[in-house]
Amino acid sequence: MPVSPSKTTKKTVSAEAKLAKLGLHTDMDLVLHLPMRYEDETQVITIEEARLHGGDTSQVEGVVTKNEIAYKPRRQLLVHISDGTGDLQLRFMNFYGSQVKQLAEGTRVRVRGELKHGFFGAEMVHPAYKVVNEGAPLPTSLTPVYPAGEGLSQPVLRRAIGEAMKRVDWTDTIPADVRRQLQLSDLEPAVKLLHYPPQQVDEHALADRSHPAWTRVKFDELLAQQLSLKRAQRARRAKGSPALTKVGALSRNLEAALPFKLTGAQKRVLAEISADLRQPYPMQRLLQGDVGSGKTVVSALAAAQAIDSGYQAALMAPTEILAEQHFRKIAAWMEPLGVKVAWLTGSLKKKEKQAAYDMIESGEARLVVGTHALLQDVVTFENLGLSIVDEQHRFGVGQRLTLRNKGVEGAVPHQLMMSATPIPRTLAMTYYADLEVSVIDELPPGRSPIVTRAIDQNRRDEVIERVHAAALEGRQIYWVCPLIEESEALQLQTATETHALLAEALPDLNVGLVHGRMKPAEKQVVMDAFSANEMQVLVATTVIEVGVDVPNASLMVIEHAERFGLSQLHQLRGRVGRGSAASVCLLLYQSPLGHVAKQRLMTMRETTDGFEIARRDLEIRGPGEFLGARQSGQAMLRFADLETDGWLVDQARDVAHDLLHANTPEKAATVEAHLARWLGGREEFLKV
Repeated sequence: MPVSPSKTTKKTVSAEAKLAKLGLHTDMDLVLHLPMRYEDETQVITIEEARLHGGDTSQVEGVVTKNEIAYKPRRQLLVHISDGTGDLQLRFMNFYGSQVKQLAEGTRVRVRGELKHGFFGAEMVHPAYKVVNEGAPLPTSLTPVYPAGEGLSQPVLRRAIGEAMKRVDWTDTIPADVRRQLQLSDLEPAVKLLHYPPQQVDEHALADRSHPAWTRVKFDELLAQQLSLKRAQRARRAKGSPALTKVGALSRNLEAALPFKLTGAQKRVLAEISADLRQPYPMQRLLQGDVGSGKTVVSALAAAQAIDSGYQAALMAPTEILAEQHFRKIAAWMEPLGVKVAWLTGSLKKKEKQAAYDMIESGEARLVVGTHALLQDVVTFENLGLSIVDEQHRFGVGQRLTLRNKGVEGAVPHQLMMSATPIPRTLAMTYYADLEVSVIDELPPGRSPIVTRAIDQNRRDEVIERVHAAALEGRQIYWVCPLIEESEALQLQTATETHALLAEALPDLNVGLVHGRMKPAEKQVVMDAFSANEMQVLVATTVIEVGVDVPNASLMVIEHAERFGLSQLHQLRGRVGRGSAASVCLLLYQSPLGHVAKQRLMTMRETTDGFEIARRDLEIRGPGEFLGARQSGQAMLRFADLETDGWLVDQARDVAHDLLHANTPEKAATVEAHLARWLGGREEFLKV
């Protein structure tokens, strides 16, 4: 129900516009705009008592005895009040003329703030205050403080929410048997308690959101998300997809030709993917695997099943260097078996691009590997059956949908998304409830363990000596820097400076440089020289974060490691340890370290397990960055906290499953009502 204006005055319209800016369009939006904290205005103490408890927030009441505007050291309003037990000065640095009149001598005011003992005695700076009559009653509940936008005062919000609560439909959308089973509060009393907590409420439980009223709200929010995602999954399954049923000669020959045997984990996830591809509805599977776990070969074998079944496959990667690594590796496996693999990126010359377009459209190319260039309108497939998206969180929602829409008319290609950033279970259950998830939880044999050390960059000379010694033993070294050019603000060691310094310090070694601003061909020349062991040290920016595979590289130095995120440090470290030699990763840091940077470096020293790193990363920075552009346009969870409320995710998932599979008109109506209440028109954002 829309918020109904009482009068179409300029002031009311202005307030409505400000409410709309906060996303508060309906009565239910207002009712579910819950307080972020509370203030206790239920009691008044004397000024003398407040002075004894200096430093605490307290509420006093008194009469204005003096009101003056002072100009030294700056313009400010000084108001003195007294209650017979003592005097208190109120200091306002920013004030309006109306406040001067409002706080005239003789006016009784109720004031709330932190009392401090200043040079001129007891004072409160910028306290909250209201003009009252003597004997005015005190509130009987804690005062809510709401998230508010510019120009939207707390009294306006409180009034609007109070009015909306009188009009809203309070029908409970959680069935009574579910509420009993899960011991959930009823919605109306729970929400009303959060807006108007009684004096006897457990303030600690309100503040840390563990109160049963908060539990009910969090459950509803999580249930809406689970329902929406599972409905999206069901809707997708209603669409047709080519059933890729044939695992034929190409699949068998490709696996036989590999220079290594598949691990048990690779075989397991390949069986899961293969079973999905046989279905006549679109596969939507997320393949997770730690750095170096062998996701590329699994994706190549999935593509082989599509090709065996008479369809094309496409693999899209976010950067040209990663796409090219995939192309070189997969083409080397497939082309000797008679499969044409096309290569398409934005940096190709016009003639090369046209040749690729023609091969893709005619079906001559059975597999296409490339970057965002695959999304162009001019790229037309003969019969795309499988799209593979690597590092899927780095692509936008619209981009992934564009690739999915390039299938034959009336059929959606199967989609396999890959990520080397493991997603913690609770996060996957919450934000990827519509996806099937496969995990490669085993590294190929023969990989060497990686020892990680954190070193203050004052010891740079020792590190350079270590690099030199490793190179003389026949090993290769990565030296990673966070910036290309000098930034005075951050004062970071740069790739170009470091390259010059190392080339001078190590004149007997070949030191290369690669960064994101080089042309693709220039980058490839350097990478090829490093791969061929013609170059001992490679100074690089994070372009080598994913996809680079040089088994002889066994030492990595990461400059200003405190500036990188945990997942990025883990990805970078995964470039070493790919051969049989013992590998070392040195994290150079600039002192002093902040708390978060210390946590990150400690985590990197303690574990090489990507899933444990992902779990700690989630604790440090929350879910936002894990999800990438998948959540574009959709607000994150407002109330539930995945770190503390994981148990609720399990319950919400089970209830969503039961409601959607009940197939009764009552349950269907419940689902619709719950989604309308919690998501309104925002459900579309979850359907990608």
